[in-house]
Amino acid sequence: MGMGSDGDARQLIRGQMQNSTHKLLRLAQVKSVTGLSKSTIYARIAEGTFPKQIPLGPRLVVWVESDIQNWITEQVSAARG
Repeated sequence: MGMGSDGDARQLIRGQMQNSTHKLLRLAQVKSVTGLSKSTIYARIAEGTFPKQIPLGPRLVVWVESDIQNWITEQVSAARG
């Protein structure tokens, strides 16, 4: 009956991934969308120039899709002046 934190995290992921306003992305998806490597993503997070990840478990982090899309939009705007 009672779900542990792992069950709660899985339920949260499923619910959030179905909600388009708060879709969550795993690292592979962030890499694919941005074209950045894992090391570059984490370096930019440390610099404060990339959206921070959200930890959902001891070995699971995600990013909010809208944060990543906003970051991409900012990069395009900056490049185009």
